[in-house]
Amino acid sequence: MTEATARFPLSRVDAASPSLPEVHASVAVPQHGSWLRRLFAFMGPGYMVSVGYMDPGNWATDIAGGARFGYTLLFVVMLSNLMAILLQALAARLGIATGRDLAQACRAYYPRPVNVLLWFACELAIIACDLAEVIGTAIALNLLFGIPLVAGALIAALDAFLVLYLMNRGFRWLEAFIVALLTVIFVCFGIQIVAAAPPVQAVFGAMFIPSREIVTNPAMLYVAIGIIGATVMPHNLYLHSSIVQTRAYPRTDDGKRSAIRFATIDSTIALMLALFVNASILIVAAVAFHDTGHPEVGSIEHAHELLSPLLGLGIASTLFAVALLASGLNSTVTATLAGQIVMEGFLQLRLPHWARRLLTRGLAVVPVVVVTALYGEGGTAELLILSQVILSMQLPFAVIPLVHFASDRGVMGRFAVPRAVSIAAWAVAMLIVVLNLKLLWDTFAGV
Repeated sequence: MTEATARFPLSRVDAASPSLPEVHASVAVPQHGSWLRRLFAFMGPGYMVSVGYMDPGNWATDIAGGARFGYTLLFVVMLSNLMAILLQALAARLGIATGRDLAQACRAYYPRPVNVLLWFACELAIIACDLAEVIGTAIALNLLFGIPLVAGALIAALDAFLVLYLMNRGFRWLEAFIVALLTVIFVCFGIQIVAAAPPVQAVFGAMFIPSREIVTNPAMLYVAIGIIGATVMPHNLYLHSSIVQTRAYPRTDDGKRSAIRFATIDSTIALMLALFVNASILIVAAVAFHDTGHPEVGSIEHAHELLSPLLGLGIASTLFAVALLASGLNSTVTATLAGQIVMEGFLQLRLPHWARRLLTRGLAVVPVVVVTALYGEGGTAELLILSQVILSMQLPFAVIPLVHFASDRGVMGRFAVPRAVSIAAWAVAMLIVVLNLKLLWDTFAGV
């Protein structure tokens, strides 16, 4: 009898069905061949997770940070990305080592009242995240094609059918779709960075050497907290712990150890791509707005309007909107998939996939349509801010259980993280919680 089954009833520990059973262990992993070939088989989940770190909810904070404070907050962007790399590595480790996603682990090891609270908090987070993605997609469609925001929000709901189609083709198809859109985002911002031609020394100096002003300047601290608070998305931790199990690696200790290593490399590389995108948004905003005397730019629409004339590149605004559309589409796909994982993991409730995805999308689209119809574009801007506040409130409910499980030998066995990593993870968790509480306090206190 293992330590886990000694501490918890066997029926609760071992009875859970596989996470995402329709694609569980469906991606072949070669047992022989080159190291690169085996790594390629594991690459995919990290890129799906990285979507949440460059979604439309992050754009406003990066734009505001660059426009108001130049390159100073690049250190905060890098720091938040390092935190994300650690937490996502823990999520992948949990899924591979235990054979459960984070929601299933919570259901197995926590009392029912705690699980109900965690499930409710996570559902709110997914709805809030979905809300931001629908708004971002609608704004992009408006900027590119002049489609009204209400119609754009309704069009965004159609991606539920796209997810269903791709999942039926195979999980690799879904990953390929995500990677294709990430490539679009990367290329768009690569072109804009070249056009902006930022001072390399100032960029790297700000990224690796923190400024005391980040802490001493209340306005800068507020934006810095927003960047960190918007970086780690609660649903990403549930998502990653599930989709790493789509790989058909041997469910032995050696197989799990190898899978953890490859999954960690995959997510680290993918999150470095997210770092490039987030840093690029801030750098382009710094060059286009801060350095030209337009620190007041803070909204996506305003940034789109001024980007081309200020950078002197006619296509800059179009590239910005195309990247936003790709970001919105990508994020809605992964958030919808996370919704399925959470509902099945916490409640063991299996709705038809199309019904679950339409339900999740409907809960996000309806508020956008109503608020846009009543209050116009200004209302959706406020709704976007509200969605980020709700996400901040839910973050501790995902981070703390994850770090708890990853550090507990009763849950992880020999795959529990070393003590030094556990201490670092708890420090990151507490920092994120404190900063989010500060952000919430400032938001509601009107600071």
